Amino acid sequence: MPTKKTKTINEVIEDSFMDKNKFSMTIETMVIESNKSINYIDAICDFCESKDIEVESVVKLIAPSLKEKIKAEATRLNYIKKTTRGVLPI
Repeated sequence: MPTKKTKTINEVIEDSFMDKNKFSMTIETMVIESNKSINYIDAICDFCESKDIEVESVVKLIAPSLKEKIKAEATRLNYIKKTTRGVLPI
């Protein structure tokens, strides 16, 4: 008999659905495997294209740590304004 491993229903569900951690790890892996030649924003867009889903639908899957990396990257690329904490002159 072949020793082909069959997946249980839990493994199938686990493979099919994303949570914040799994999505973040997927995006991190994409960026690292590209030797940082693609940024986090592009990695998310590529992921959405490959899965044929809208970019707006993955907003709930972005973990706070990934959100901070995207914000820092967007600031560096001048996509958003730099946030400065006002310091009063003394």
